[in-house]
This record gives sequence, C-alpha cells and structure tokens, in this order.
Amino acid sequence: MLATLLAAIAGAANAGGFFALGQYTSHMTGYLSQLADTLVIAQFRIAFVSVLAMSAFIAGAGFSTVLINWARQTAMHRQYALPMAVQGAFMLCFSWGGIFTTEPGRLFSLTCLCFIMGMQNATITKISSARIRTTHATGMITDIGIELGRIFFATLRPQSGVRPDFAKLGILLQLVFSFLIGGIIGAVGYSHIGFFFSMPLALILLGLSIPTLLTARPS
Repeated sequence: MLATLLAAIAGAANAGGFFALGQYTSHMTGYLSQLADTLVIAQFRIAFVSVLAMSAFIAGAGFSTVLINWARQTAMHRQYALPMAVQGAFMLCFSWGGIFTTEPGRLFSLTCLCFIMGMQNATITKISSARIRTTHATGMITDIGIELGRIFFATLRPQSGVRPDFAKLGILLQLVFSFLIGGIIGAVGYSHIGFFFSMPLALILLGLSIPTLLTARPS
C-alpha cells in the first residue's frame, strides 16, 4: 500500500513537474540520452542541465540511504519515516518554486524536484529490498511483459514447469495504474494551480511519516 501511494505521488510530481518546469524529473534514462545527444551537437547548456538533474537525483538517493542507515544504527525504528519526512519538507519548499522566475531559479526548482525523486526511489527500493521502484515505470512494465510471457508459455506448454507469479503481476499492474492516475491528477493540478499543487503531496508524505517519528522509541 505504501508503494502504491508513493507511486501515485511520484506520478503526480513527475507529470506535474513537466507543466511547472517543462522537464520530466524522474526519468534519468532520458537525461542520460539527452546528455549524449547535446554533447554531440555542442548544446552545452542543455548538457549542463542534464548533468545537474542526474547529480541531484543521485544526491537524493545517497542522502536517503544515509538517513536510513543512520536510523538503523541508532535503533530508532524510524529508518523509513525519516527520509519520507525530509521528502515532504523538500516538497513544501518546491511548492514555492513559482517565485523563481529567473533561469537560475528554475534550475534550482528542477534540482530540488530531482533530489526529491531520488530520495523517494531510494527509500522504496530499501523498503522493498530492491523489488520495487516508484519514480519510473520502465522496470515495472518490463516485469509485466515477463509475467505475461510466462502466462503465454505456460498455457502453450503446461508441462514445462514454467509458472507465472500472479501475485507479482497484480502488484505491478497496481503500481503502474497508480503512477498513471497520479500523473493525470498531477497534470491537472499543476496546470491549474502551478507549483502550489505540491503542497498536498508534501502533506501526504508528512502525514505518513511524522506520526511514526513522534511515537518512535529507541529499542
């Protein structure tokens, strides 16, 4: 359920970020391809934006990992709530990104959202033991294709011993659908409200994490 909710938030932030900034902020494959293309055609400003976005995403993932491991070492039983609370705080900051009308300000907003996406992806990766990513759908859609291929093969050759994992397929479909619905909501919200649509997303993250932080006790 947590992964489903985070997938919806990621979809909303990613699709909405396109309306707010003109960039998809969770798709690092796209940025990496863009970097290669722009280096070849000598568009170094766009190449710099690609490097900045990827660096922010990596920094967010690294920061989330540091927070999780620190919480584990101190036995505070809040290793996942802590990075989620920080993500919520950053999302609140991002909601005021509309005040930045200059190019450096827009780049700062882009960097902030990429950092948040990196944090969220690392957090859910740690929670699920690297089975789930919520800020992009490529891996999930690939796994859906694999499970559908197993269903098809098992139907053709039931004696083969190949068995699809229907539970996994159900979870994957649920996450992809959640990402899609979140994206639709985010696109509508950001197109009508702008950056301030990030506030309810931030409040959801804070609402999920703050109660755990307040009730956590050392073991």
